[in-house]
Amino acid sequence: MGWSSIQEIDEAVAGQTVPSEFVKTVEEHGDLVALRWLDGEEWKEWTFTEYAGLVARAATGLQALGVQPGDHVVLMMRNRPEFHVVDMAALFVGATPVSIYNSSSSEQVQYLASHCDAKVAVVEDPVYLRRFLDVRDELPLLEHLVIIDDHDGVAGDSVMHWSTLLSHAPLGLAEAAASISPDRIATVIYTSGTTGPPKGVLLSHYNITFTAESLKRTIELDSYAGKKVVSYLPMAHIAERMTSHYMQALLGYTVTTCPEPGAVATFAREVRPNIMFGVPRVWEKVYAGVNAALAGDHERKKQFDEAVAAAKPIVQARAWDRASAEDLATYEFLDQVAFSQVRELIGLNELDIAITGAAPMTQEILEWFRAIGVPLSEIYGMSESSGPMTFVPFKVKPGTVGPAIHGCEVALADDGEIVCRGGNVFLGYIHDPEKTAEALDADGWLHSGDIGTVDEDGYYRIVDRKKELIITAGGKNISPANLEAALKAIPLIGQACAIGDNRPFISALLALDPEVAPAWARANDIDFDDLEDLARNPVVHDEVQLGVDEINKQFSRVEQIKKWVLLGEEWLADSDVLTPTSKLKRRGISAKYADVIEAMYA
Repeated sequence: MGWSSIQEIDEAVAGQTVPSEFVKTVEEHGDLVALRWLDGEEWKEWTFTEYAGLVARAATGLQALGVQPGDHVVLMMRNRPEFHVVDMAALFVGATPVSIYNSSSSEQVQYLASHCDAKVAVVEDPVYLRRFLDVRDELPLLEHLVIIDDHDGVAGDSVMHWSTLLSHAPLGLAEAAASISPDRIATVIYTSGTTGPPKGVLLSHYNITFTAESLKRTIELDSYAGKKVVSYLPMAHIAERMTSHYMQALLGYTVTTCPEPGAVATFAREVRPNIMFGVPRVWEKVYAGVNAALAGDHERKKQFDEAVAAAKPIVQARAWDRASAEDLATYEFLDQVAFSQVRELIGLNELDIAITGAAPMTQEILEWFRAIGVPLSEIYGMSESSGPMTFVPFKVKPGTVGPAIHGCEVALADDGEIVCRGGNVFLGYIHDPEKTAEALDADGWLHSGDIGTVDEDGYYRIVDRKKELIITAGGKNISPANLEAALKAIPLIGQACAIGDNRPFISALLALDPEVAPAWARANDIDFDDLEDLARNPVVHDEVQLGVDEINKQFSRVEQIKKWVLLGEEWLADSDVLTPTSKLKRRGISAKYADVIEAMYA
C-alpha cells in the first residue's frame, strides 16, 4: 500500500465517531473477548456484547445524573475494565470523558476537575474518593461522585455506588451513536506538566478515527480483531488510550487490564500479547532483566552477546529486503539456539508489533530487541497529534523515529523544529487560546518543540528539545536528552539526568538500576546491604566510570560529563522526579538533589 493522503483517510472515516465504530465492532465481533482482568487469582472476561450491554446501562445512569451533551466526566482509576465502560458510556451520551493521573493530589484534582468544568467524577475506591472530598467545596460544578470499589461503605446520599449507576434500563446504542457528530470532543488529555501547569488537549471524534485509520494503514497487519494487548500505562496518557481503548473499540482488540504498571512483565508472560506499547523504561527493564539473568554465567552471557552482534546486521538487512539466503539461515539457527527461548521466557514470543515512545530510546537497546526477534520500533508524536506523528513498524532505521504516518504531513521549520499537520492534529487547548496560538500556526502546522533532521527516505531523527536545552555558562547549547539516553545504556544505570544550565561544565546524576546492579555485584563477588551501599562501593564507581568514559568519546568536549554522582535509590514513575511515563521532572530533580548538585560545582 502506498502512502495515504489526508484526503484518502478523510474519505475512509467520513461520518465516523468512536460510538459509531464501536457499534459496528460489537455487531461484527460480539462473541470475541473484549476485556480480561485478574480478580484475585481468577481470570475474568467480558465479550464485546457484554461490554456493550454495560456501556448501555452506564450511559443511561449518566443521563439520570443529569449528564448532557458537552458535559465533562472525570475518571480516576487504575487500568481496569470499568474504565472502558465509563469512558465509552460518556461518549454515547455526547459527553466528554477526562481521565486524570492516579498520582494527582487533592490540589491537582481540584485544578483539573475545575479547569475542565467536570460535572460527574467516577473514582476507583475510597483512596481516590478522599482526594475529591477534600476539595469538594472548591468544585461547585461537580454535582455527583461515583465509586466503584466501596470498601469503606461510603456510598449514600453524596456518593453513588457503581452498581446504582448500572441499575438503569439500557440505552439504545445504535440510535445514540447516530446523534454524535465527528466534530464533537471525544476527550481532553492533560499534558504531564513537565514545563508548567498541565494543558488540556482537545481531541475530537474525527481526530481519533482519523488517527486509528492512519495507524491501521501504517501497521498493515492482515487482521486486527482478537489481537491481544495488555493495558498498563495510565489511561490519562494518549498512547495507552489510543492503543488499548480507541483502537480496541474500532478494531476489536482483546485487552487485558493490568492495574499496576510494575506487573506488566508478569501479565505479558500470561497474556502473550500480539501488540505492545511501552515507554523506554519498560523495555529497558526487560533488557536489564535478561542481561542480569545471563550475568551469572559468564560463558553463556558471552555466547549470547556474540549471537546478538551477529544477528543485528542480518535483522537490519532483512527489514529492507536485502538479506541473503545465507543470512536468513544464520538467523534461523541463532533464533533456534538462543533467541526463541528468551522471547518465550519473557512472554514476547507472539508479538506482531512492538512499539516504544514518549521518550528517547537508546539505539543499542532497540537494536538488541530487534536482534532477538522482538519487532521493536520507535514512534514519535505528542498528545496534540493524537499520539503518533511518525512511525514505521518494520522497515526501521534504528536511531530514527521513522517517516510520517499515513495522512500526516511532517516537515522541518526554518529553525529545524519538527512540525506537522493532518487529521490527527488537535483542536486546541481547553480555555487557553494563547497557548493554542503558540502550538498551532495560521496554516494549521502543529509545532512540536523538538529539533530534528530528516534523511533522503523521509525518516526523522530527534536532535533535541527546544525547551530543555542546557545552555552552559560559556553559552554552549547542549541537548540533555541525547546525553541521558547514552548514559542509561551503561548496564548498571537505571536513570540519568544531565545538569549544566548556567554552569561551567556538564555533570550528571546517575541512579543505579535496582535489578542489574545487584546481579552484577553478586556475579563479581561484591558484598553489599542495599542499593545505597552499592552506590558507595569503589568497584561499582570504577565500572560506571568506564561506561562514562566510553560515552564521552561519542560527544564533543563541551558536552562530555566532567563529574557525576551515583545514587543508590530507584527513580519511580509518577513521583517527584519522573512523570507517569518516566519523563524526567527536571525541576523536581533539581530541588530534591540541590545539595548534591551544588557539591559537584563547589
